[in-house]
Amino acid sequence: MPYVNIKITREGATPEQKAELIRGATQLLVDVLGKNPKTTVVVIDEVDTDNWGIGGETVTVLRRQG
Repeated sequence: MPYVNIKITREGATPEQKAELIRGATQLLVDVLGKNPKTTVVVIDEVDTDNWGIGGETVTVLRRQG
C-alpha cells in the first residue's frame, strides 16, 4: 500500500487543485510502479509559511524580501 505525503504552503490551493494532485500522484504510482490505485493513499499537509524554513529563514520572511 503506497503512502504519499505532499506538503505545500497554506496559500489557498483550491479543492480542485488538491484533487488533481491526489489523482496525479496516484496515477504516477500506477504508471511507474504498477501500484493498485485502490490501495494508494495520498495525504496533503498544508503548512503555514511561518512554519516552513529555507536557508535559515521562514518562507514568510523570504517572500517579504522578494
